[in-house]
Amino acid sequence: MLGALAVFAIAAVVLLRAAPGPAGGPVRNTARSRTAGTRGGQTPLASRASVPAVGPSRSLPAPSALQPFGAPTPGEGIWAPAGRTVDGLPAVYETALVPPGGSVPAGIAWMDTHLLSARLYSGSVSPGGGPYAYTAPVAETDAASLVAVFNGGFKMADAGGGYYTEGRMVDPLVSGAASLVIYADGSVNIGAWGTDVTMTPQVVAVRQNLVPLVAAGVPTPQALSPDWQAWGNTCGATSCAPSVPGVEQQWRSGVGVTSDGALVYATGPDLTPGQLAQLLAAAGAIRGMELDINPDWTVFVTYDPPIPGGLASPSNGSKLVAATVQGPATFFEAAWARDFVTLSARPAALPDTIAFPSRSGHR
Repeated sequence: MLGALAVFAIAAVVLLRAAPGPAGGPVRNTARSRTAGTRGGQTPLASRASVPAVGPSRSLPAPSALQPFGAPTPGEGIWAPAGRTVDGLPAVYETALVPPGGSVPAGIAWMDTHLLSARLYSGSVSPGGGPYAYTAPVAETDAASLVAVFNGGFKMADAGGGYYTEGRMVDPLVSGAASLVIYADGSVNIGAWGTDVTMTPQVVAVRQNLVPLVAAGVPTPQALSPDWQAWGNTCGATSCAPSVPGVEQQWRSGVGVTSDGALVYATGPDLTPGQLAQLLAAAGAIRGMELDINPDWTVFVTYDPPIPGGLASPSNGSKLVAATVQGPATFFEAAWARDFVTLSARPAALPDTIAFPSRSGHR
């Protein structure tokens, strides 16, 4: 849809950021590249800015290479570390994958939730109804540990779900809606509200958007349905003007949770709902949901300050996909009025009592 130039631009960002390193998906691989850092008792990265934590690391195993759906392009499915490290270890990995039946690569990010803590930021447009303690721009105190950020979901009138944050029910939560849930310890879970995830005293934020895209490790029937309009109103091929008919293959984004609690995020410029679901499942998601869509709203950014403990800023941020309209500066602008999720370095090694999402999704 974007043509050869866009294909080159998206593939290039992967190649530039993806020195061959460990690779991802549901099968774990203990082999590690020396340039990508190591986990366990081996030598950690020394060349990337790192936020120290106290005590032994409880990082997740690094992801293993993803299997391309078709003939592989250079670097496709090979993970590369991105963003500042935590305890000297990569907390985010990125790669690209051409969706089945497609030709334009989509970006995929994997996030280690044992090293990272999530927070939901809210805006005056989505969900609306502020003021909020956590809203754009990201404060300097939070920038000191910020590793990654990704976009939220639809405006609430179109989301088919609710929104809970900072002790307030901004919009009523809907049973069965796809839900991103953040807990007081910074851990995250994703699933259908009322079955996979429910309200508990530990829940600090819930962002709902439509219905599940991935369940039990595979795309849902709704994701593969020909009724693509059920997954949101898209822009046209060349314009977002209301008079221009929307197209099925458009910028889409989504997030999922793996069986060991990692988060995976995907976005690309030429995706159907089914292709987005297949990308998340290929990256190991057992449950997943669509987030925002259309050219102006999907974005994943990592930050890598040159000094350990330095402040994340637009100057040290990098996009997952070079062609996204939004970028590293977006979340440092007071004018940004939509919700987003931050992943920040945990200040200390995780205690044994921390509760990460179980395979079933219940806590």
